[in-house]
Amino acid sequence: MTIGTEPPQLLKQRLHYRGRKFAFEVNSLRLPNNAEGEWECIRHPGGALAVPITPEGKLVLVRQYRFAVQGRLLEFPAGTLELNESPADTIGREIEEETGYRAHKWQKLGEFFLAPGYSDEIIYAFLAQELELLDKPPSQDDDEDIETVLLTPQELERAILEGEPVDSKSISSFLLAKPFLT
Repeated sequence: MTIGTEPPQLLKQRLHYRGRKFAFEVNSLRLPNNAEGEWECIRHPGGALAVPITPEGKLVLVRQYRFAVQGRLLEFPAGTLELNESPADTIGREIEEETGYRAHKWQKLGEFFLAPGYSDEIIYAFLAQELELLDKPPSQDDDEDIETVLLTPQELERAILEGEPVDSKSISSFLLAKPFLT
């Protein structure tokens, strides 16, 4: 079978649900080989994530309750892009809200699709350095249950390899950051 470069033709698009963070739609498509079918898709504005590292070489993570998996996951601070907000602005705000740290040096690590089989969500990953611990505690949203966790890169790698629940965007971003971690 030859895979063409021609995109599928959109025949019909139906919005099934619009929530505060994403929309769920069903799309009827005709493929280049004339086969037709329906594909569900979650439309998401994208998110930004920081791999924060303290001057002592510790990574700043959060352990956060996630309803969908009915448990607490180890994650890097991250947040959804607000309307007309840049990824850099999003993560600057989120790192302070979730951890109580402010970064004074930022470096873009890259960007990647989170789950392209069913969503268009893209994650913008940054390395956050020259951290300052703020005098005020984190100002988490009312619907967040977050604990700040400091780990060395080696401790995080061991946690991942031993099967501790770590989300995929954090694992991917950790791999992008590894060349910059000592």
